[in-house]
This record gives sequence, structure tokens and C-alpha cells, in this order.
Amino acid sequence: MTGHKTGGWLSRLRTGLTKSSQHFSEGMTKIFRNHRLDEETLSDLEELLISSDIGVATASQLVGSLERHRFHEEISPEQLREILADNIAEVLAPVAKPLVPGPDNKPHVILVVGVNGSGKTTTIGKIAKSFREDGLEVMMAACDTFRAAAVEQLKIWSERTGCQLVSGKEGDDPAGLVFDAYKKARRKKADILLVDTAGRLQNKKGLMEELQKIVRALQKVDAKAPHSCLLVLDATTGQNAHTQVEAFREMIPVTGLVMTKFDGTAKGGVLVALADQFGLPVHAVGVGESADDLRAFSAAAFADSLMGVER
Repeated sequence: MTGHKTGGWLSRLRTGLTKSSQHFSEGMTKIFRNHRLDEETLSDLEELLISSDIGVATASQLVGSLERHRFHEEISPEQLREILADNIAEVLAPVAKPLVPGPDNKPHVILVVGVNGSGKTTTIGKIAKSFREDGLEVMMAACDTFRAAAVEQLKIWSERTGCQLVSGKEGDDPAGLVFDAYKKARRKKADILLVDTAGRLQNKKGLMEELQKIVRALQKVDAKAPHSCLLVLDATTGQNAHTQVEAFREMIPVTGLVMTKFDGTAKGGVLVALADQFGLPVHAVGVGESADDLRAFSAAAFADSLMGVER
């Protein structure tokens, strides 16, 4: 999954993260009384970072670096935001990895999971659009057979992007559906098969069994499938995102994250905490509803936008 129209995207990313960057700016204005990094200021800064969902461990790490290198130095809020942006970019850089289909997989099967309401189905549509713009043949499988709305939503995206959709009747067995979709994608020589799934985390045992059945069905066709397992997270859930990562990793081997809805939250720092804690690749972030508002993740661009730094 590649980026297009980079200049416009950076502007949308900054706009999307406005609530998060304003939270930092306002907080820094309050805690900077004498423009000096003394103990009280560093303590207040750590609290500000934690309140922005950056997480206790990551906040402590960022403040510890400032204490070692800049303690008691005079510094402006603008300089501090730039330093923090650079340090956050260092945390994020190892996980900023684009979603690239394996050349030996035909099709490359991408299993997409996440709780209902996380933006999972819309994300599939946006990923499909990006791959289509790269000239790839994409097929979709609507395996959330319990929600008619999810199938309808995917159908709209399939028509919009020119992708073939494999769907069944409401209540059909998702494992049987994905098995048929995979065989069809192979016959049609599709490059990508995107698989939508149900996300009823409150019924964790049932969801776990269903996802594991889907994986087993795919592996009947190819022992290495699914080749990617993407977990879609809603940034507005803040610290709950950690619980979701842990829950889904118990069910399936999650290979990467996509995070949506940064435009609706001041909790943008949660992505930094997730990167630091889990080290899972972050493939893309979303900052709005349009197809162009989901783009490959850039550590530096995200860190600058989170801190309200323009350079």
C-alpha cells in the first residue's frame, strides 16, 4: 500500500491530528513558567504525555531522555515540541512499514480483524482502492455474515473500486465462504484477497473459534495463508486499544496494525504507546472518511503532526 499526493496528505494529517496537537500545545503553555527544564516542569510534562495516551512507560522514557540531555537548560515550548517530535519519531521509525504483497503469493491473502465500529470495512475499501491505483487485481470476501450492513458497505466499496466481491447469505458459515473466495481468487489470478471478518469482542470465545476456523479454511488451500493479518483500531478508544491488541493476538497471529479516526480524538499519542509496547508494524493511519484519508504510515510526519511541528 503506497502513498499518493504526498503534499495534500501531510496537510490532512496535520489537520486530522489537530485535537491531539492542541492538547499538547495548551498543556505546554501551562507548564512552562520559566522556560527552564527543572524537576517540576519535567514532572508536569510527564503527566501531560500520559494524559495524551502516550502511556506511562513511553512518557517516562521521553522525559528521561530530556532530563539526561537538557536538564536545567533554557528552552522554548516550540523547541521542546521539536525535540519531542524527533524522539517520538525514533520510537515510531522501527514500526513504520508499508503493506507490501509478497511476490510469491497469488493472491496475497489479507485477513482484516477488529471490533465492530473500528472502521474495519471502510479500511478494506480504502486499502483496495490503493492497491487498484497500483495496478493490482483485488478481490474482497465479505465474511462478516452476521451484519447485513457490513456486506452492503463492502458491496459499495467493491463497485467504487472495481473489485470483485464474494459474499453469501446472512448467517452463512464464514469459513466456507472464505474457502470458496480463496479458490475463486486463485482461478481469477487476483493479486490480493481482502477478507472482512466479524468483530464481536464481547463474545470472545465465539469470535476466537470463528477466526481460527477461517484461518484453517484458508490453510487448506495454502499452508502459509493468511499472508497478512491486519488489526484495525479506532484511535478514539485510547488506552482500550492495548486491550484489543492483546485480545486479538490471542486469537490469531496479528502481523500489523491500521489505526483510524485520528481526526476525532485528542488521544493520538496512543499509537506511540502501542508501537513502544508491541512493536507491531503500523501499515497505515486514517484521518477522515474519504478514500484518500488512509495512507501509508510515516513516523516523522506523524510525530511532527502530533506535536504541532511544521518544518
